[in-house]
Amino acid sequence: MAFEKICTLEEVWEGEMAGFTTANGTEVLLIGLQDYVVRAVQQTCPHQQFSLADGILDRHVLTCRAHLWQFDVRTDRGINPSDCALAVYPTKVEGDDVYIDVAQTAPLRSHS
Repeated sequence: MAFEKICTLEEVWEGEMAGFTTANGTEVLLIGLQDYVVRAVQQTCPHQQFSLADGILDRHVLTCRAHLWQFDVRTDRGINPSDCALAVYPTKVEGDDVYIDVAQTAPLRSHS
């Protein structure tokens, strides 16, 4: 795995999200969950590739502003519609630094 430092915990508070770009240009969305858990998912909605960083995070539900698609950020599965998902990037936290690996994961697209 090729982990790279993407940010620090100070940049992704619990209950918040922020978009970042990796060294190879991959756009990722980091979501702060409870107990310093950070999830890294694709930054674009699988529907029509609008930025999810512009979306709304309400507890564990991420809503895309463009067409109101919703995702459960704990599982990365679609809520509305339920037949979609977000790509998840391996993430690790070392001290206050957040690392992700995008090498083996491609953003998902949906047929809906």
